[in-house]
Amino acid sequence: MLTFAVFEGDAPASTWALKHACLFLAGDVPCNGDIRFEDGRIVAERQAPESCGLMIQFPVELPGETGPRPLGLLTLETCLLRPRKDPYLLSLELARRQIMQFLNRLEDWGMFDLAPTDPILQQFEAASRRFTAALVAQKHDDPTDRTKVTMSAEADRLSREALGLAVDASERLALAHAERELPKRVTGERYAQAVEVYKAVHQETPPASASILMPGTLGVTLPTRPMLGVAVDPSQFSESLQKTTQAVADFMVMPMRWIDMEPEEGEYAFAATDRWIEWAIRVAKMPVVGGPLIDFRPGIVPEWLYIWENDYETLRDLVAEHVRQIVTRYRRTVTRWTVVSGLHINRHFPMTLEQMLELTRICVLVTRKLHPAAKVVVEINQPFGEYLAYSRRAVPPLAYIELLNQAGVAIDGVGLRVQVGQPGVGGSARDVMALALMLDRYAMLERPVFVTATGAPSQPLTDESREEQFRDAGWWRAPWSATTQADFARKFATIALSRPFVHSVAWQDLVDGTRKAREMPYGGLVNSAGEPKPAARALMETRRALRDGRVAPGSMSFD
Repeated sequence: MLTFAVFEGDAPASTWALKHACLFLAGDVPCNGDIRFEDGRIVAERQAPESCGLMIQFPVELPGETGPRPLGLLTLETCLLRPRKDPYLLSLELARRQIMQFLNRLEDWGMFDLAPTDPILQQFEAASRRFTAALVAQKHDDPTDRTKVTMSAEADRLSREALGLAVDASERLALAHAERELPKRVTGERYAQAVEVYKAVHQETPPASASILMPGTLGVTLPTRPMLGVAVDPSQFSESLQKTTQAVADFMVMPMRWIDMEPEEGEYAFAATDRWIEWAIRVAKMPVVGGPLIDFRPGIVPEWLYIWENDYETLRDLVAEHVRQIVTRYRRTVTRWTVVSGLHINRHFPMTLEQMLELTRICVLVTRKLHPAAKVVVEINQPFGEYLAYSRRAVPPLAYIELLNQAGVAIDGVGLRVQVGQPGVGGSARDVMALALMLDRYAMLERPVFVTATGAPSQPLTDESREEQFRDAGWWRAPWSATTQADFARKFATIALSRPFVHSVAWQDLVDGTRKAREMPYGGLVNSAGEPKPAARALMETRRALRDGRVAPGSMSFD
């Protein structure tokens, strides 16, 4: 059992909202557990005795001379902790994890050459000093047993200050690393280095335009320049939307949701999709990415399909036929297919593990048979894996890809759906360092990574239809607004595309949806009046900077 002391000001908390709270094991894999609040403490229990950590939404503030400045309502994690009777101080353990991550990234990213006077290191040192002071401020009840402590409000205050400083320093470190690496990526310098290493190790030249895995590096190094894309809504088509698409994107994503393509069983509706693809190929001269073809989220599949949710054999045949119909029609225009999305979550249309893997294999094989020249990608939804804490049928995302590999399912890369500020499981706000580390974790699969959908809203979102724990997705740096959305778009795109294993980043939606939007309400680049939002300009500037081999203005600063 783990217990965490939490405070409200100078007194133990009388209530505490357990938003987006779950336990996790080694490898940051979420797990089942009972989490509750009682007597000023968060109590977390699970049957297994091994060490685990707590993931929870927490308010983060940056201390300053004129008072604290909010940094967000963020989902954070503690380190792995051993079960004990005496409580841990939650704010202290969250700060400990941030400090540990900062030090690890300094080493992993080779950033030890930062000058001692660098503002990032100075801020980190300030965080370390406050963390040490918080440790001292705890009262030890027994000098002979340093594990028995009484938590104090002063220790909590110092820990919160350490946490805010550490989060801010970590985000700035992630951006500094991106600023260093992005020019090497876009100019081809990083790939040229990989080619030389390959020649030295293998005594031969690598195949032309091959992805290269270098010894001692994280993930593959791709030969191509990173690209930006945007997903369009087939139901909305206008000259202004076409101009915005051309300005912000190197390629267009056509979602091809089953409910749009086959609203009635056996009756396909291609007209709306056809006109966007025809425009992209003939007018804009831009590549088209299709899919996900199979995505079982509510609002994505047609109502008639639910008749077969408990009949796997029929469902399998319907899926195979649907993939065959779509790929056959668009195989002359689409260059990359996202064939399936989120099957590993196994929440809607539940399946056994064997059925899940078989359905993925069938979708990949049908696509490859009909369109052998296309790239084939499998998409991971909720890449942090929070869904594992609430379902025993689900499969960890990394394990899902590894199982596909073991089963001989040949895919060209892994897609990641990275949406923040979205109510529900897996959509909570996180700091950009956490997002950078998540990308690095998927690099270990040694395959190209495609950020197939990313986004944030341009106004705060809550969803009263969800249980209280998931209604509020939190916010990052400032409450969600058009300005905050643009800042997130600029910084996350810069961080992601600086990585040599990330092929591209696609924004989730071109146009704002309603409160019942299938991706994210107010998560588009264009508002409902047809006017481009600041996020559109941010991606436009980022794309221009990529072509020029530089970092876009505003990408490196929070000021």
